Amino acid sequence: MRAILGRRAARAPGVPVAVLVAVLVVLLLAAGPAAAAPGDVPAPPPPDPAALARLDPDPRPLAGVGPRVSCVRPAGGASTVIPGAPWSQQRLRFTDAWRFTRGAGQTVAVIDTGVSRHPRLAGRLVDGGDFVGAQDGLTDCDGHGTLVAGIIAAAPDPATGFVGVAPDARVLAIRQSSATVTTRAPDGSLRDGGGNVDTLAAAVLRAVRLGATVINISEAACVPAASAPQALAGLRAAVRAAVDADVVVVAAAGNAGSGACTQGPDGQGSGQVVAPAWFGDDVLSVGYTRRDGLPAPQSLRGPWVSLAAPGSEIVSLDPTGPGVVDRIVPIGADRAIPIEGTSFAAPYVAGVVALVRARYPGLDARQVMARVTSSADRPGGASAVAGRHDDAVGAGIVDPVAAVADVRPDEFTGSGPAPVSPAGAGRVDLSDARDAHSGSRTVALVGSAVAVVLLGGAGLIVLVARRARRSR
Repeated sequence: MRAILGRRAARAPGVPVAVLVAVLVVLLLAAGPAAAAPGDVPAPPPPDPAALARLDPDPRPLAGVGPRVSCVRPAGGASTVIPGAPWSQQRLRFTDAWRFTRGAGQTVAVIDTGVSRHPRLAGRLVDGGDFVGAQDGLTDCDGHGTLVAGIIAAAPDPATGFVGVAPDARVLAIRQSSATVTTRAPDGSLRDGGGNVDTLAAAVLRAVRLGATVINISEAACVPAASAPQALAGLRAAVRAAVDADVVVVAAAGNAGSGACTQGPDGQGSGQVVAPAWFGDDVLSVGYTRRDGLPAPQSLRGPWVSLAAPGSEIVSLDPTGPGVVDRIVPIGADRAIPIEGTSFAAPYVAGVVALVRARYPGLDARQVMARVTSSADRPGGASAVAGRHDDAVGAGIVDPVAAVADVRPDEFTGSGPAPVSPAGAGRVDLSDARDAHSGSRTVALVGSAVAVVLLGGAGLIVLVARRARRSR
């Protein structure tokens, strides 16, 4: 649209102005909705080496940390045995991608509330430390991190159809935040909850140090743009350091109504950005869709959204027992609610990244990110015009089969290993009538769209805005 407006109309003699205006209106309507102008959102500043040097990746308790409320309890009436495969799993069909890889050899860091020692993560769950208290990463008092880890890497179980995206991948559990504690603010007062952008930044460096190949951050910090460069300097530097160390960072796009996150009719709140999603092409930021394939109203929109994944009616590992759940009692609440939000869309993408990294070990972090976005299933309608960014779903809905099955010779120069494939593996048959996918996966398999380059923004944060499970 900007190009149309920028052209000088050549007016023929005798042609009324009204006719020219009408023609221009038709052209504008045909062009479809415009993407956000680059000037609408300030770009994130370059990473500050001094801010990176100030970060300490060694876990230690937060100042004045103490108990506030009890840990998450079993959800009364929630299912512990859910026999069928969840709709999200049917929609993504990542089990078809297992003909190529199940994520073996990959380590996905879950920077969250910790991860419980669930039997379906046994042998693949690694303690990454505790930045909240004096426990470890295998303590999940909130229940959130266990749900996230289950979506990424839960092993199959004959009692239920639910399974993780990359069931052979390892999970590195880092406890970075919790709503169950109180901590001391700089002014000496006590405040509810623990975890901030500085501990998040330190946890990112911790994950890199411990060998993560993928980092999942199901947290979002919604902050005023004016204060961003200073307040987010450490997190900005840590995320860039992770990518430079060949680690893919996946982050939730955030949920309207959670913490300081707001959203107007046209998208993100005025003067507000979301971190770490704001850091553009250093992060795969993930919005969420519902069963009908449409973006959820609560999923924060913005030019930094890379792609989307299912995030409603979620099933995952029970944080309080050996089974699975489709509802959870949030901290401080008295009843169970459905599991929903961008926190649970992000791990679907993190799991797909693990599959891609296992299948294509010669690709670096940015090549992996480009592959995952360019193979996404583009939504229909006017916003599906090639090259136009959709602020709700970015490049589209993640497509695990297309991401791993489409071999692209241009990605390999001979300097890295060739794709790792099981004997006899070939292209996946997409004719299965059980496929709940409603998009053009076949086109995605043979096509190679240009990866979306995300614009950045700016913002301030005091406390990490939690969580998708409270987005309801």
